[in-house]
Amino acid sequence: MNILIVNQSVIDMLASLFTLMIALVEVDGTRMSPSSNHDQFVCCIWLTRIPLWNFLCTSTYNIFFTTLERYAAVIHPVWYHNNVRTTCTSVAVKL
Repeated sequence: MNILIVNQSVIDMLASLFTLMIALVEVDGTRMSPSSNHDQFVCCIWLTRIPLWNFLCTSTYNIFFTTLERYAAVIHPVWYHNNVRTTCTSVAVKL
């Protein structure tokens, strides 16, 4: 459960930052050329606001999964206690 809430907080923070950046940065599209990588990025990513829509969609799905997890915990507490791992175990990573 805690990982879902932390994930939701990070997603909402990124969506808020991207929304703030969109509000603060104005792009002059009159001098864009198809051969410039910067202009292609601005046209394909920034002006379409794809990252913002991805953050908002991910946030919606995360709220949905959090709701399902809480539903299972409340309606089926014995099954939830026996089948869902509620503690995080650390995994050693070899470098």
